[in-house]
Amino acid sequence: MDSQKMQSPSQSKKKSLSRFLMRGVLRCKHFHFPVFLRPGFVPCLAAPKIPEGERVDFDDIHRKRMEKDLLELHSLIEAHFEKRKKEEEELISLTQRIEKRRSERAEQMKIRAERERERLLKAAEEKARKEDEEAKKKADDDARKKMILSNLSFTGYKTQTGPKRQTEREKKKKILNDRRKELNVDHMREDSLREKAKELWDWIRQLEAEKYELQYKHSKQKYEVTVLRNRVSDHQKISKGGRSKRGLRK
Repeated sequence: MDSQKMQSPSQSKKKSLSRFLMRGVLRCKHFHFPVFLRPGFVPCLAAPKIPEGERVDFDDIHRKRMEKDLLELHSLIEAHFEKRKKEEEELISLTQRIEKRRSERAEQMKIRAERERERLLKAAEEKARKEDEEAKKKADDDARKKMILSNLSFTGYKTQTGPKRQTEREKKKKILNDRRKELNVDHMREDSLREKAKELWDWIRQLEAEKYELQYKHSKQKYEVTVLRNRVSDHQKISKGGRSKRGLRK
C-alpha cells in the first residue's frame, strides 16, 4: 500500500492505459490483429479515471481567466485614458502657444504703429520748424535789405517834422489796434481751440504773405528811385562838364 501511494500520477496513467490495451487484445485474440485497429471500428473507450490528487477545479480556472481578462481590460482602459489625457494636454499647450504668439504679434504691431505715428509726428514737427526758421530768416533778410535801401534812398533828403511823424505813428497804432482782436478762449473746448488756432495760423500766414508783397513793392520802388537819382546825378555831372569845356574853349 505504501508503494502504491508513493507512485506518481504519470505512472498511474501509464498503467491504466496499458491495462486497457491488454483487455482489447485478449478479447479479440482469434483475429489476426486487434479489433480496435480494424478500419471503421469505433471502440467504446471509457474516460480514464483521474486520481483524487489531480482533480481540476474548472471554476478556479475560469475565475483566474476572468481575473486576467479583467486586469488586461483595466490596463487597456488606463492606457487609453492616459493617452487621451496626454493628447488633451498637448492640445491645450498648443492652443496656449498659439494665443500667446497671437497676443505677442498684436503687441508688436501696436508698438510698431505707435513708433510709426511718433516718427510721422516728429517729421511733421521738424518740417514745420524748418519752415518757420526759413520764413523768419527770409523776413529778417527782407527787413535788413529794406533798412539798407531806406538808408541809401533817403540820404540827403530832409527828414520829416516831429508832429507829422507822430501822426504817422498814431495812424499805424490805430491800424494795429483795429486789426488786433482780443481772444477769449476760456469757455472753448479742445476742438474749438484747435479750429481757432488753425484760423489764427492761416491769418498769420496771410499777413506774412501781404507783408512780403508790400516789402517787395517798397524795395522795388526804392530801387527805382535810387536808379533815377543816380541817372539824374550822372546827367547833372555830364551837363556841368560840358559847360566847363565850352567856357575853356571861349
